[in-house]
Amino acid sequence: MQLTSNPAPNCFPLESLRKSRLLNCLSTGILAAALAVSISGCQRGHNSDVVATVNGKPIMRADMEAGYQTTLGDSHQTPTQDQADNVRLNIIHNLIDQEILMQRAAKLNLTASDEEVQSKLDEIKAPYTPDAFDKKLAEQHLTLDKLKEEIRRNKTEEKLFNKEINSKINITDEDITNFYNAHKVDFNVPEPQYHIAQIVVTSIPAPAQQAGNLQNSKATNDAEAKRKIEMLHDQLLRGGDFGMLAEDFSERPDNAQSGGDMGFIAESQLKAEPEVYTAISKLHPGQVTDVLPLYETAPTGKKQVGYAIYKLLEVEAAGQHDLSDPRVQQAIRKQLHDARSQLLQNAYIEMLRDQAKVMNYYAEQIFKSGVQ
Repeated sequence: MQLTSNPAPNCFPLESLRKSRLLNCLSTGILAAALAVSISGCQRGHNSDVVATVNGKPIMRADMEAGYQTTLGDSHQTPTQDQADNVRLNIIHNLIDQEILMQRAAKLNLTASDEEVQSKLDEIKAPYTPDAFDKKLAEQHLTLDKLKEEIRRNKTEEKLFNKEINSKINITDEDITNFYNAHKVDFNVPEPQYHIAQIVVTSIPAPAQQAGNLQNSKATNDAEAKRKIEMLHDQLLRGGDFGMLAEDFSERPDNAQSGGDMGFIAESQLKAEPEVYTAISKLHPGQVTDVLPLYETAPTGKKQVGYAIYKLLEVEAAGQHDLSDPRVQQAIRKQLHDARSQLLQNAYIEMLRDQAKVMNYYAEQIFKSGVQ
């Protein structure tokens, strides 16, 4: 069954680390007079390996080119020179923003510790064997040291914004009420929504490290799949934790690591799989189905590819959801907090950027060559 749902976390969250908002800001132009003079003179004679500086700290050409190659990825198209220059300018802008943020965080003693970095690294490595993890690093064109640097930057940025912005945001009851009154129609659910989790075992042969679960457990044929799913069902009937079993053994990589959570699924979508809908509709929240066949659509029709167990977490009834519903209040509070946080981050960054001494030699080079 290929029900769609809320996206699950990336199995190897390096891209999410890279894509966290690298805002622009920072620091204080606290440079000694001699250093300030030397930096101002760099506009004419800086090291060719340096593409920019932030308060005298160099941004290296090698880092720009590494970011450029990562951005291109496996694309087989060759960008024009203008396109390539635009990509590199954006990369330098991000590298400058990173450095500005790191300097600001260092000033406030908010740089992520080695222990915090190691904890996040262990979390990322958990689903993989050592060989599979090394392979993932190679696929992302990363070394272990580079990954640690990215983890440290992202954790440091998180700590900085939590202290300087998020901890100071106050969403009042009046804010929530006003938002609800202005968007009341958005809280009118047209049909019931089922919050479901699943454990999947497939009979399709694949390398164990591609199973996506913490135990790298993978059935390779129908007999193995049936034995495995029945073993898991027995453990559930004896009180086993559904989420932990999904993380350890489920073979659906996009949600195994989130305990098999499929998010909320509309009743009409669930009814597209009558056998699954019938089984789930008989459950009370917290209960699990029997073992059910898992199908995929093939040119010749449906083809069984394995087995699944579903757990009903909750049912959201159709109709207007009132402001008195704690889930409504929580959803509004989060939405307002996130929106305000983003706005304040942008303003904060602009203020910090005004205080920083930034020299972008690569931009200067492009401009001069373009107007000749």
